[in-house]
Amino acid sequence: MGMFQSALRLIYPPRCVSCGDMVDRDFALCASCWGQMDFIAGLVCDCCGTPLPGEDAGEPEYCDDCLARPRPWARGRAAMLYREKARSMVLAFKHGDRTELARPAADWMLRAGRPILSPGMVVAPIPLHRWRLVSRRFNQSALLSQGVAERAGFAHWPDLLVRIRKTKVQDGMGPEERFANLAGAIAVQARYRERLRGRTVLLIDDVMTSGATLSTAAEACLAAGAEEVRVLVLARVAKAS
Repeated sequence: MGMFQSALRLIYPPRCVSCGDMVDRDFALCASCWGQMDFIAGLVCDCCGTPLPGEDAGEPEYCDDCLARPRPWARGRAAMLYREKARSMVLAFKHGDRTELARPAADWMLRAGRPILSPGMVVAPIPLHRWRLVSRRFNQSALLSQGVAERAGFAHWPDLLVRIRKTKVQDGMGPEERFANLAGAIAVQARYRERLRGRTVLLIDDVMTSGATLSTAAEACLAAGAEEVRVLVLARVAKAS
């Protein structure tokens, strides 16, 4: 097996998941692309993960958006900012059938999410409506949640939540329109209600913009008896610094 893998590497050497340049291991970024990815580090909002100015003093800090609109979830993190190279990669994953990107993305998310993980959490993705799932063929958030759950050693409930009505595409909508569009659109599947009671849920999505989708999903989990909800996303839309 080792000789076979070595031969494969000679024929198909590992390449950067972004630009295609050769790298030293599979599912990695080259140094140039890594430097352009806008990974989030340092002081962040403890609720949504957006970067904040200043030094991390070990106390929770919050961004203006989370202070202005209290979130139904308790804590949150994001792996990167949704702009430039990171935005291109997320769009390739979401709309370009680049499902292999779920593997490195789950690693980046887990690294960013370590501070908000706790024993016994259950991991669940934001669901797609069944008609959107048919057209897209996969739920990108479910691929991410599976990877995060496996790496963290948590239970994965990929069908915990369901879209009970189809919503409009939210591109171009403002925050208030997004919240109105998503209101009541997500619910917990009936068969999970007893199992969910008293549990902490880690919700997974690819991109957080206003937080409307995650809010609707978190409210559904809490209404069904979850003790607490935390959120982890691949990318966070944030104001340019």
